[in-house]
Order: sequence, then structure tokens, then C-alpha cells
Amino acid sequence: MLLPGLLLLLWLSASLALHSPPLWGGPHIHTRGTPRCYSDKELPLGQAPAHLLARAAKWKQTLPVALVSSLEAVDRRKRHKGPPAGTQCSVLQSEEALEADIHQRSISPWRYRVDTDENRYPQKLAFAECLCRGCISTRTGRETAALNSVPLHQSLLVLRRQPCSQDTTGAPMPGAFEFHVESIQVPIGCTCVLPRVVL
Repeated sequence: MLLPGLLLLLWLSASLALHSPPLWGGPHIHTRGTPRCYSDKELPLGQAPAHLLARAAKWKQTLPVALVSSLEAVDRRKRHKGPPAGTQCSVLQSEEALEADIHQRSISPWRYRVDTDENRYPQKLAFAECLCRGCISTRTGRETAALNSVPLHQSLLVLRRQPCSQDTTGAPMPGAFEFHVESIQVPIGCTCVLPRVVL
């Protein structure tokens, strides 16, 4: 009885593997044949096919996407006040740090900027940028070279818009494009590490 049962389990596993749809995230967005070419009239710049978005990861819940609207709102409010504050390594004041956001009270502080790529979906992502080469000393509140600030990255699947051909020649057709899945590394914050070279 044991041998027939094992054979049945192996047959079921093989059948499921053959008939189950592949997970989204392979090298192309189409799992059969060649990726579909779209025209500008079918899909204006900045938009992606609805059926792809339905299967894609929930971008709005990821930090790089969720922060974009608030960053743009802050930028609009501060635009008339000149260069943005906090673009360089500053002295950490303990009383001010208690009221600050985590990226400001970190001993490896960072700021966010909006990265825009018209051939990517989502087009706008929040990228973190370290403000210090070293880290802030908790004793003096000033930058020290005893540690290095380095960015932390998050892997994110995006759609990449690329030229394509609608005939057998393979030559890119003006105004025709297709989408490919691409994994990118997005900087989401900074942390302190020991330097590779001891000074």
C-alpha cells in the first residue's frame, strides 16, 4: 500500500507543477510567446497594462512608493524658501532629536528624494541619501570617522518600458514598446558600519 501511495503523490506533484501558472516576476511579463507591443495610443506614457497591474505587487504599500506624495507636498511648500534644509551632515541636538523623525534622529541620518524614470512603472520612487560619510557620535553629537554611513537597500520589482518590433525584422518600431519585469535595488535608509580600512 505504501508504494502506490507514494507514486500517487509524485504524480500529483508533477501534474500541479505542469499546470500551475508561473509566478509573476520572470524575465518577461508574458509567459507564452513574445511580449506584446503597445502603441502610444493604446497606452500613454506613465501608464501600464491593467492586467499586469492586477497581478503585480501592491506598490502603494511599499515605502519607496508611499513616501512620494508626501515628499512632493513638502517640496512644494518649501520651494519658495530657497535650498532645502538638511542636505548635509548636521550636529545632533538631543532635545531636537526627540521630536524628529527616525531618519533625522538616526546616528546615520538620511534624507529622501524623488527619483523619476519615465520608462519605469512606478515612474516615481523615494530614494534615501545618506547625509554623512561618517556617523554621529552619541557623546559629542558631531560626525566621527570611526564609523561609516552606508545605504540600506530594498529589492523592488518594477515594469520597464522598452522599444519593440511589431514585425519579423526585429528592428524597433517608432512609438512601439513592451514591458519587462525588472528587479531594482532601492535605497530606503542608512546605517552605521565599521570602516573597511582602519585609519
